[in-house]
Amino acid sequence: MSIIDTVTSIFSKQTIPDGVKAIENFNAKKYLGTWYEVARIDFKYEKNLNNTTATYSLNKDGSIKVINRGYNYKTNTYKKSEGKAVFVKEKNVGMLKVSFFGPFYDGYNILAIDDAYTHALVCGRNHDYLWLLCRQPNMYEAIRDRYLKIATDNGFDINRLLWVIHDQ
Repeated sequence: MSIIDTVTSIFSKQTIPDGVKAIENFNAKKYLGTWYEVARIDFKYEKNLNNTTATYSLNKDGSIKVINRGYNYKTNTYKKSEGKAVFVKEKNVGMLKVSFFGPFYDGYNILAIDDAYTHALVCGRNHDYLWLLCRQPNMYEAIRDRYLKIATDNGFDINRLLWVIHDQ
């Protein structure tokens, strides 16, 4: 994606890929807590990171505090980013936008989640952003395969996924 495409997408307010639908009946309180990144389509802000997690908590204003952490295996240092997420539509729709850089927001969309809120499939504003998340560092193969099928059915190239190592 070129810089022009990125800037155009950010300012176009598109927060979910065309034809992709976020879950309904979303419960933000059940989503709070720590999630391990099992796999992702890699991008510049997570380049060279393993042991990546995202922790969500409720802010006083009703937005969601986001803390992303990861270990850069090339520099042997931990990286931490803090941001906030707000709902794009109703609070029961898993369609949010997240900001780590002031007024600039990007899409954060839950495409699938189990009833216990222990496994999730999340995408960004386009098909270049996809995450498999779990409450533990590993995901059962049957669940992983089901979520990968959902990703493929929604136009994501799962061959681009980077499988995250959790060894710290």
